[in-house]
Amino acid sequence: MLPPRRLSGRAKVLLPLGLVALLALSIHRFFIAEPPPSAVEIRGPTMGTTFTVRLDVPALEGDERARATEAVTAVLDRVNGLMSTYDSTSELSRFNRAGTTEPFPLSPATLDVLEVAVAVGRASGGALDVTVAPLVEAWGFGAADAPPAAPDAAVMAELLERVGFEGLLIDRAAGTVARAHAATTVDLSSVAKGYAADRVADTLAALGYRRVLVEVGGELKAGAPKSDGTLWRVAVERPDPAGRAIHRVVEVADEGVATSGDYRNVLELDGVLHTHLLDPRTGRPARHRGASVSVVHPSATVADAWATALAVLGVEEGLTVADREGLAALFITREGEGFVSRPSEAFRARFGESETEGRP
Repeated sequence: MLPPRRLSGRAKVLLPLGLVALLALSIHRFFIAEPPPSAVEIRGPTMGTTFTVRLDVPALEGDERARATEAVTAVLDRVNGLMSTYDSTSELSRFNRAGTTEPFPLSPATLDVLEVAVAVGRASGGALDVTVAPLVEAWGFGAADAPPAAPDAAVMAELLERVGFEGLLIDRAAGTVARAHAATTVDLSSVAKGYAADRVADTLAALGYRRVLVEVGGELKAGAPKSDGTLWRVAVERPDPAGRAIHRVVEVADEGVATSGDYRNVLELDGVLHTHLLDPRTGRPARHRGASVSVVHPSATVADAWATALAVLGVEEGLTVADREGLAALFITREGEGFVSRPSEAFRARFGESETEGRP
């Protein structure tokens, strides 16, 4: 489910420190000079990507480890079985195939995720839209045989008629969703991994493991502070296409963290640079702003959704919206030969500023 693909158009650039092998150990030591923590890790494949869970416990062996591992994989398999767009038997795939405007029953979990996506879509002025997949495909994003190109006017007009989250009619009491256009489809890639991280953390807490750091496909959920009283240290990657490096570190507990960016995939249309991230408001790729956006929120589900929306909005508009919504968001942009961090008011209040993080 939900592997890195053309629909999301986003590069995951959030790295839980000490968990991701993409950073060489020498780089890790250079940025974080601390002894290895006492922790146990559970890893595996899921949703077309991977997951890693770090538990702050001295040991986890035998039946205890098996019980924790089975609980984690059961949650991930459940989310996959509901919200995958790659599994033809998933609940969401069946909804998309139904091709009807009649109410369609969906599970409470899928409705939860859909409601978050629609709420963020409205609050962002349409920058997040979980029905936009047909337009993304029409532009050819991710196609191996040809570069992306604008669909012709007739195709664009037809697609725009059936794209729009406001056409989704959610009836929570009945447990159903209807759509104004029978051909409208939904893809929850921009929210489901964050939701999975939330639910894994909840499940482990119910088993007695509250001091955890959960990562699913780049989305994170930190549990309670570690046993020594310190918070979980998470690195945000510098948005540099030339290589990987840590831009800054945030310390979190009982919070989700998500990062979105498309700085590694840029295209030129009519002499203007754009990202591979489609702007649902225009039906065209967002203008290239060279930024990544990180969001910290009590809910990893909400952080995941807002990271996508703010990436589409870009730095100036995105900061205005983040401040209005009270979101802790960090935009990192290239300026000259370096990078500048532009934090929202809530992010600055929560984490402070480094020397490079003042707004120009």
